[in-house]
Amino acid sequence: MSVFDPSDIVAAAREAGDYALARWRRGEKPDAKTWEKSPGHPVCDIDIAVDELLKERLGAILPEAGWLSEETEDDSDRTRRDWTWLVDPVDGTRDYIRGRAGWAISIALMKGGRPVFSVIHAPVGDRCFTARRGEGALLNGEPIEASERQDLPGARVPSDGLARVDRDLTMVAKPNSIALRICMVASGEADMVATLRWGNEWDVAAANLIAAEAGATVSDALGDPIRYNKASPRDFGLIVSAPGIHAAVVERLADRAAEILGGA
Repeated sequence: MSVFDPSDIVAAAREAGDYALARWRRGEKPDAKTWEKSPGHPVCDIDIAVDELLKERLGAILPEAGWLSEETEDDSDRTRRDWTWLVDPVDGTRDYIRGRAGWAISIALMKGGRPVFSVIHAPVGDRCFTARRGEGALLNGEPIEASERQDLPGARVPSDGLARVDRDLTMVAKPNSIALRICMVASGEADMVATLRWGNEWDVAAANLIAAEAGATVSDALGDPIRYNKASPRDFGLIVSAPGIHAAVVERLADRAAEILGGA
């Protein structure tokens, strides 16, 4: 018998989403206090409240699990736990505070450093992506699949703008939430998402499982597999793409990745 009920995790995500949505205002600032944790990294009191709500709800589902969240001070004890929650209470805060739709609740449950169940709930539009390891990925209960694209030129990428060398790609609308961008690849709305910066596990863990279960290929920017619940929960870059173009994406980004890492 499973030690957790996936429906309980989805219910927690939906409750958190309803709470955040009640204070969100389309095209306007939310009914919330906002500030910057550091330059260019906004946060609001909804992030904190949703984090607390989820910690209580998810803790009741699996009390023995560790906790890693963007809005909670890290506790190294999590690395010694068999089970761990990786949570971004409001992924895409910048869109949330600007009254845009591109934000979501992100929850991943880890066992032994591997995601076993995840939820990405986008309250605006009521889209709920879920995946359980080995059982495929769903959007509102219906199966989804990544694209079968084989050629990198023309590949659809969520972006606000492309470097000259990448202008053979096709831009599509980009939500601020990287989890939702990854889910676009999972559901076939985009062919690839790629980053070349150090990122945190809580931003991508849940969505990466959804993408992988939908048939996409997931790696860091160097093409290596991602392991989770590390003592330092960061990775250099991310590539989530249709399997047929993943090697070409790694090759295209290799020089840029080497330059960035060489100057780090």
